[in-house]
Amino acid sequence: MPSETLSSSIEEAKEAKKAATNAASHSERAFSDAVSAAERTLSEAAKSAEKVLKDGVETIRAQTRAYTDNAGEHFEEAQRYVVARVREKPLTATLAGLGVGLLLGLLLSNRGK
Repeated sequence: MPSETLSSSIEEAKEAKKAATNAASHSERAFSDAVSAAERTLSEAAKSAEKVLKDGVETIRAQTRAYTDNAGEHFEEAQRYVVARVREKPLTATLAGLGVGLLLGLLLSNRGK
């Protein structure tokens, strides 16, 4: 009878070992699958973020292009206006330029005191 009990215990131990090995193998596969799924999700998220950033940068480029074009047009218009006024009254424009220069020079020279 003791040998039967020992044999039965050995058999139960072998089954427990087999069950533990199967559980460990299953856990390893599940962990590997979870890691693979996480990698795929992160990769997809990175691609999505990259696309959103590219779209945002392109939108900003388009908006700044419109602003720079508009600013360039206004600058050209102001330049034409100034040139026309100088041609109409060159002496007045020269005196105004000298006056502004003198005023700036005085302001800058008193700045250090």
